[in-house]
Formats: sequence, structure tokens, C-alpha cells
Amino acid sequence: MKIAVTTSSFATYGSEPLDLLARAGADIVTNPHGRKLRPEETVALLAGCAGVVAGTEDLGAAVLKRLPELRAISRCGVGLDNVDLPWCEAHGVAVLNTPQGPTLAVAELTLGLILDLLRNVSRMDRELRGGTWKKRMGWQLAGKRVGVVGYGRIGRATGELLRAAGCEVASFDPRPTCPTTPCLPLHDLLAWADIVTLHCSKPEGDCAVIGAAELARMRPGSWLVNCGRGGLVDEDALFAALDSGHLSGAAVDCFGQEPYTGPLRGLDNVILTPHIGSYAREGRVRMEADAVRNLLAALGGHA
Repeated sequence: MKIAVTTSSFATYGSEPLDLLARAGADIVTNPHGRKLRPEETVALLAGCAGVVAGTEDLGAAVLKRLPELRAISRCGVGLDNVDLPWCEAHGVAVLNTPQGPTLAVAELTLGLILDLLRNVSRMDRELRGGTWKKRMGWQLAGKRVGVVGYGRIGRATGELLRAAGCEVASFDPRPTCPTTPCLPLHDLLAWADIVTLHCSKPEGDCAVIGAAELARMRPGSWLVNCGRGGLVDEDALFAALDSGHLSGAAVDCFGQEPYTGPLRGLDNVILTPHIGSYAREGRVRMEADAVRNLLAALGGHA
């Protein structure tokens, strides 16, 4: 059976995922572009494929209807925003994801970005490299109130790390599942928290979870972190909140359009990373192997 792999860095850090495919006798085609595929490139690569180990490329109805042999999509990651789930259900295409692999990697990145924001690490690094020796006063993480928006696997793992660092943690989730963590309405959480970190799904349509009204609700001098999904934050509104000084800083790992080329790059009080939440070697290898196992099981193979 012919299997496509669209993620550009697949099996770079461990051979197990490709070994699993090879043992299953798969005919493997890989992403030749070294970046996220455009729709026409996706159609070309997946032509004749029974399954795909997928990244974040567009797998909407306009793409999928041109791939009649496709029987299964296995996301190497958690989010399925790029996949037309109703279309897949209607046409018998199995859709799977890998929720376990990236959990701790994303939680640790979130913690690292928060510490970086509070202590101005990246900002002072840039200044020192540019010839400016300036000691910027920062803040301690211990004692801070952290609001976690989305309290699934990654949100809970992030909350546990933050509590271990001495933070007070509360959450917002439409379906709260953790009785030991206070769950507040979103607007109340935003007004309560010193730091807000996003780990939720993107709502239907183009509506952001955090727009101008929500940013205005946040405490003056607070911080925002998005290691969740692109499109969760209105990036123009975030620019205004950072530029005005209403927010002390922000860290953004996921963007509405990637690669990101927007105006946030011109601000000193924001940390920007190129969607690397799952890019820890251990988590990445596990996630890729899980994606292959899911795909082979869906196609009736074995791992």
C-alpha cells in the first residue's frame, strides 16, 4: 500500500517511525519541499495513497475530494483544525491523532517561554549581542496567578509544572474535568490572572478566542502565551495591546498564517517561535511512531 508522509522533518531524530512503515511493506512517499505543503502539492503527493501521516497542511473538502483512494489520515500531532472532519466521516475516511506524544514537550515549552518573558531573557540577549549591556529587572514566577485556557492533557500538564513552580493555577474549559483546579468563566479568568496561557481548540469559523475585548479584560501588565493553535489570538489586537503597554509581554508559537511575517516581529516585548511545541526529540519520535501505528491499524496493517 502507498503511504504519504507530509511532515517535513519526519524520522529526522529517530528511525522507528520509518522502520514501522518498512516492516509493514508500505510504499512510502515523503514531502520533497521541506515546508508545509500547499493544497496543490498535497494533492500531487497523496495521489494514489491509501493513507497519510499528516502535518498541518490543508486537508479540507476541496483537497480530499481529489483523493478518492485515501482511506485514513493520521495526524502527527493533536490538532485537527486543518482536516474537514464531517467530510471524512461522510466519505468513510478514518481520522486519528497523537495526543500523548507532544503533551510534556508543549507544557515544558510553555513554562520556558513564561520564564523567558518574566526575566526578559530573549530581550536582553538581543540587546547584548547588539552592543547594549543593560540589566532589566524582571519578576519571579513563584506566587503568580496563571490562567490556563483549555484544560485537556496539555493544559493539565502545564498546570502541574506551574504549580510545582509555586504558581496559583485556575482554568477555563467548556467541559471541566479536573476537580482539583478551580474552573472560572473566561472573562473572570482573564481578569484574575497575571499570566494567561492557551491550550484550547480553535472555535468554528474565523473567531478568535482572545480578541480585543478579551485582551482589554486582562490585567494591566499581564502576560499572554499561545502554544495552542494558530488563530486563537487576534494578532492585530495583540499587537495593539503590547504596543500600548497594556500587556507586559507575550509569547507566540502558533500563528494564523505560517510562516509568520506580521508586525509582531517589530516589538521587543514579544517572543516568537516557529510552531515548535512538539519539537523535543523524545516527544517527537513517540508522536511520529504513534501516528504510524494509528495509520497502519486504520488500514488493517500491523505495527
